[in-house]
Amino acid sequence: MASTTVFGSLADYQKGSIEIVSGDPRHYVFSNIFEVASKSKPYERVVVGKNLEYVQEVMRAEGISPWFACAHDEFALCMDGEVEIELVKLTAPPAAGRNGAVLIGDGPVGEGPAGKRMGLIRLRRGHQALLPAGCGYRFTARKTGVILQQTLQGELSREKWNEICLK
Repeated sequence: MASTTVFGSLADYQKGSIEIVSGDPRHYVFSNIFEVASKSKPYERVVVGKNLEYVQEVMRAEGISPWFACAHDEFALCMDGEVEIELVKLTAPPAAGRNGAVLIGDGPVGEGPAGKRMGLIRLRRGHQALLPAGCGYRFTARKTGVILQQTLQGELSREKWNEICLK
């Protein structure tokens, strides 16, 4: 039997479902990242998956984000649209052992946290970037897109399982 892979987008996705063959439905989660992003605030970090100590967070990329930093490496994957990431090697990085991203500022364009500018990454759909430990970063999206980010669960991670799975 032939199957076709269909890659969704914010403009064109279908709500998914899961068929339980055995086990308790409470032990399964299914989410459509585009649906989650369509209902999220810009740059709100909504947890859509967990793997051991790691979480996958979906963010609606729209406009300019606040500045974030992390004490550990993170990965950002552009799932829809185009996103630019500004990177700064922070003079005062976040404390080691603190999980997940933290807010470090919301300054105007051109202003950023104290540190050495590392450069700019431009992501298109399907491109991935490493966000190194101890750096500050800010996203910019000229049109609405979707970012899937792998990190450790932290203070900015939002779990919305009832809204995602039961609606």
